[in-house]
Amino acid sequence: MLTLIVAVFIIAYLAIVFEHPLKLDKTVPALLAGSLCWALLSLGNLEVVDTHHQLSTIEDVLLHHLGKIAEILFFLIGAMTIVELIDLHRGFAVITNHIKTTNKVKMLWLVVVLSFFLSAVLDNLTCTIVMVSLLRKLVPHRTERLWFASFVVIAANAGGAWSPIGDVTTTMLWIGEKVTTQSLIIDLFVPSVVCTVVPVFIASLLPPFKGNLDRGAGDKGLTKKTEQLLSSRTMLFLGVGGLIFVPVFKTITGLPPYIGMMFSMSVVWLVSEYIHPEEDFTAERRAAYSAHKALSRIEMSSILFFLGILAAVAALESVVAAYHADGQPIGLLMLLAEELNHAIPNVDIVVLIIGVLSAIIDNVPMVAAIMGMYPMDQFPVDSKLWQFVAYSAGTGGSMLIIGSAAGVAAMGMERIDFIWYLRKISWLALLGFLAGALTFLVWYPLVHG
Repeated sequence: MLTLIVAVFIIAYLAIVFEHPLKLDKTVPALLAGSLCWALLSLGNLEVVDTHHQLSTIEDVLLHHLGKIAEILFFLIGAMTIVELIDLHRGFAVITNHIKTTNKVKMLWLVVVLSFFLSAVLDNLTCTIVMVSLLRKLVPHRTERLWFASFVVIAANAGGAWSPIGDVTTTMLWIGEKVTTQSLIIDLFVPSVVCTVVPVFIASLLPPFKGNLDRGAGDKGLTKKTEQLLSSRTMLFLGVGGLIFVPVFKTITGLPPYIGMMFSMSVVWLVSEYIHPEEDFTAERRAAYSAHKALSRIEMSSILFFLGILAAVAALESVVAAYHADGQPIGLLMLLAEELNHAIPNVDIVVLIIGVLSAIIDNVPMVAAIMGMYPMDQFPVDSKLWQFVAYSAGTGGSMLIIGSAAGVAAMGMERIDFIWYLRKISWLALLGFLAGALTFLVWYPLVHG
């Protein structure tokens, strides 16, 4: 039965990886894997272990994992709602309307810097959606825009790696109490900057970024501004402030991050109910700017994908696969970690391999698996392992267009060809990833003495 559980997970994993050729939303195999793995575990009457690696009942273990998964899901729903409310009120236009240059190199650096920091405040997926929408106004010709959109993906992934709310995998590590906000910023900001600057600097010397943007027929697109509302500035600062406040709330109260996100969302929602976006704001127009409208725009399929895949990984983490000599049970993922340590004693090399694999395999289940593989008594909070995992899983996905949520979003919005990205961008992303990784390996010992 254990072999069957692993087989179900592998088949579902392959279906997720080949989502586009199969034309099957990755949420479907994720939910199937999550439900079938636990069903087979129950039907086979297999033994399970809790977080302390002690035998327990399947109901107790499942309830524990469901609670941890729910923390991540409610956190994401709250963040997505705040971002959608800002977007409904055209808050991002406050930022984007200030970009006026047509020089390609200047535009590249502006877009990259904006993406890098915006991703840390929002998240890499949301940042990419916002920035690609902006590029459609600033770079009217698609052939030129593909290059800029590709570097938005690199910058958004790197920017999200050093922020607890910038990337789903980093958020998972943060909520799972593997990393703290302060250490995450101190340890990963410099490597993330290097990861971004190296490929962008090289690209700025390449022919595609020589000269000015082709104004031509798209000239109006370069000068046209998005009309702001009376509420745009207020909602932008309130929403971004609410997102930034979440780590502060956790530090002050010691409560899980989703509680702080619930608080921030409720405040932003409250203000949105009474603010007037337009001069003549009628009751009929209120629905267009309401939180209910924002909630309807949330991509629930992504939320359900996380539910399914995290549930499947939890089953692999919990099922007993072997016993130590002293009779202590070992979960499957823990057993894999021990075998991996025997094969590759250097944990840094293991994490580097994980970063490269994250370009091929979805990094959410991979990080979830790693969290179950390495025990906290050996690798405590803010240890080098967890910080390096946050960097590698967050930035490694840039090497392929399908390797991250940001890349998939850009691919869908601009129809970026997989082979084109592989030929033109992947080598640059790889150089950035390796440069940032080497920087981390030098920077971490310096910071921690």
